[in-house]
Amino acid sequence: MRKTIIDLLGRKGHTPVSMLTAYDYNTARTIDEAGVDMVLVGDSLGNVMLGYENTLAVTVDDMIHHGKAVCRGVKEAFVVIDMPFMSYQPSVEDAVRNAGRIMKETGCQAVKLEGGREYADRIAAIVDAGIPVVAHIGLTPQSVNALGGFKVQGKTLSKGLKLFSDARAVEQAGAFAVTLECVPAPLATLITGRTSMLTIGIGAGNGCDGQVLVYQDMLGFTNGFTPKFAKKYADLHSVMLDAFRQYKQECEQRTFPDDSLSFGIDEDVLKELEQKIDLPF
Repeated sequence: MRKTIIDLLGRKGHTPVSMLTAYDYNTARTIDEAGVDMVLVGDSLGNVMLGYENTLAVTVDDMIHHGKAVCRGVKEAFVVIDMPFMSYQPSVEDAVRNAGRIMKETGCQAVKLEGGREYADRIAAIVDAGIPVVAHIGLTPQSVNALGGFKVQGKTLSKGLKLFSDARAVEQAGAFAVTLECVPAPLATLITGRTSMLTIGIGAGNGCDGQVLVYQDMLGFTNGFTPKFAKKYADLHSVMLDAFRQYKQECEQRTFPDDSLSFGIDEDVLKELEQKIDLPF
């Protein structure tokens, strides 16, 4: 059966929750088969699927397109879909409208949006519309230009207090969970112990209520930059590269496809065809 908010919140304080990103049907189905608790259709698809430098160019239509595919592949995991840049920032009305579109057109179980106190009114309005919300504080990639790059957040007294303030604000607004990204582990643990929300860490230590990773990072599905916090559980880039090179070589050598991978024809039929066919090539 599909996991619910009650199931997830019931894990707080004792059994951590697992979460991975997915952007397509087959990956989502495999993640679900593995028993991972939550699937995030992240706006990180801008980087890992669409080849953008950052997440800013991702649209609501992009999220819906990929979200539909993921939701079709998942039977038990709880699916969360990111609200992309400028889908909720301009106004409360925009936030509710776009959250409603994402929820209605994909069949997901919740939406996620970045920002703390400054977007608490958006979270409250979306929750009031009957749509569960996962908040996201700390390093917020949609604000990368304002933050001056991808940096750890909350390392000073004032910035640490701001994170606490943001966590309190999104909780009061009705978010049932919050992603803590690139936050010092001891600070993330303090926040986790002082909120009723489920905290999901990414680069925030193991004191959170759950963890999330971009699946391309954890599978080594890249030969480029990998964040410090992303443990590599496999090296699929090398596996795929070797397979593609072998395929190319076998095509050139005519060793692929061999007879076991080809279809035959009766010899008498073939001889008759050879006699009757007189077409220039």
